[in-house]
Amino acid sequence: MHRPAVARTLPLLTVVAALVSTGAAPPSATGTPAPPAKVPVAAGYGGAVASVDADASAVGIAVLRSGGNAVDAAVATAAALGVTEPYSAGIGGGGYFVHYDARSQRVHTIDGRETAPASATETLFQENGQPIPFAEGQTSGLGVGVPGTPATWKSALDAWGTRSLRSLLKPAEKLARDGFTVDATFRAQTELNEARFRDFPDTAELFLSGGSLPVVGSTFKNPDLADTYAELGRKGTGALYRGPLADDIVRTVRTPPVDPAATRRVRPGDLTAGDLRAYATKRQEPTRVGYRGLDVYSMAPSSSGGTTVGEALNILERTDLGKLSQTQYLHHFIEASRISFADRGRWVGDPAAVDVPTRGLLSQRFADSRACLIAPERALTSPLAPGDPRHPVPCATTGQAAPTTYEGENTTHLTVADRWGNVVSYTLTIESTGGSAITVPGRGFLLNNELTDFSFAPAAPGVPDPNLPGPGKRPRSSMSPTIVLDDGRPVLAVGSPGGATIITTVLQTLTGHLDRGLPLVDAIAAPRASQRNQATTELEPALWNSPLRAELEAFGHGFRLNPEIGAATGVQRLPDGRWLAAAETSRRGGGSAMVVRPQGRP
Repeated sequence: MHRPAVARTLPLLTVVAALVSTGAAPPSATGTPAPPAKVPVAAGYGGAVASVDADASAVGIAVLRSGGNAVDAAVATAAALGVTEPYSAGIGGGGYFVHYDARSQRVHTIDGRETAPASATETLFQENGQPIPFAEGQTSGLGVGVPGTPATWKSALDAWGTRSLRSLLKPAEKLARDGFTVDATFRAQTELNEARFRDFPDTAELFLSGGSLPVVGSTFKNPDLADTYAELGRKGTGALYRGPLADDIVRTVRTPPVDPAATRRVRPGDLTAGDLRAYATKRQEPTRVGYRGLDVYSMAPSSSGGTTVGEALNILERTDLGKLSQTQYLHHFIEASRISFADRGRWVGDPAAVDVPTRGLLSQRFADSRACLIAPERALTSPLAPGDPRHPVPCATTGQAAPTTYEGENTTHLTVADRWGNVVSYTLTIESTGGSAITVPGRGFLLNNELTDFSFAPAAPGVPDPNLPGPGKRPRSSMSPTIVLDDGRPVLAVGSPGGATIITTVLQTLTGHLDRGLPLVDAIAAPRASQRNQATTELEPALWNSPLRAELEAFGHGFRLNPEIGAATGVQRLPDGRWLAAAETSRRGGGSAMVVRPQGRP
């Protein structure tokens, strides 16, 4: 295998950003500290953090600067994102944590996915034999799974951390109490949810203070969340799974606090105190595939991220993407995505409940049997039928095609590296933008609607669906926190929000960097396409308005416009020993990349 064509020089954007201070900006004329500088890329020594939010990245950098490791910084950053990105993540949700341990040179993962109540059945989202409207699952107690984020923090810190949870929650507690500056993205996301939020008095009081949308430039405070963080710091994360806080969650799910004037039907859930007490994270082996002589690690099921990105990379392995035209590169990328999503839909679910052929899905033999479906100038048609990873047959499909089911698109991702070479790639979520829209009264956080990631009914009649609800089951996810190693040492880590588009975002970022030679920040910023075994491929505006679209349409591809796909962050180890942190240049208002020491020696 040949080594990837990774660019070894930094673009002007990187050089300029590397000179920007990673600390808070100087005080304003009123004496109030301004938010930290928000730049998409930085390079230096001592460690790096990349997230969507400057306040959160600054919290992680402060932990690294004070001697904490990557796991400590990741937990602190995630807690801060629960304050500043409350519609994307928080202690009412879950996620997947991928950790590279520099001492052992091994990658470990934590499955912190939410779980269904013990009473859940395949018909959880059905009524009279028919699936209920998605909106009735989205904004309801019915869609709320047992949160996994606090348990994930405990599992990670117990295994690899060096700081106490209490100390790591302090910065986020202070941020919630003192407030953060509202930006255009926060206001826009609030406006998107305004109708839902107004139907829940506690949510409206928190996010629509005085009955109005938050003003850009104003300070948003969440003292209830500050108190909740302080409680978790004193009592430990177990306080969310048993005791008064757990009782509040159960009561909120079972009897959603709805405004009496609301006309929305809000279905109650069946979450119990026993469901909370029974929750546990899962430590499990990562997925691994070889690509261009590198080792690519990610999340195994219940996430479909690792298997689907891994299969697509295997499909592309025998094609020199670096030598293709842009049109042919996008054609092969789209087709590999289409094929791997067809196989994902048939085979991937919670392995505790269904038999997932993970090893077969990640085998090169299976990928080769699927890659031969790709023709140089002819697009496949979706929905494409799956292959059988247990018995690969070249160019064959098995069974009936089924379309990809809907998956909410709001999540957040952070990446961290420390001075010792440890790396964390962590994706966390509450599912839809704004989750269930239900705030736990007096607690300051939204509950997830993660159970809507289950199929409400089989994707196609008569086709086996591994992602139907079940007792204690984890819904299938697309979260793809990824770490790439070269001979046991980190090359880069990357991940993204975006529902099912996470998979295609991570795949496109990896191939853009490793095959096409784009610097990491440019691979993240590149205009995106997303094909998920659907009739049409989504394109961002830059590709939609490009001559490339007509060239691909001549192959038979169909397209639809998506204004924005994903919001990735990543870190990279540079040849001179520095860390590079990279985030979005414009999506979601741009991300925040920081390093401990932008200048100087290790």
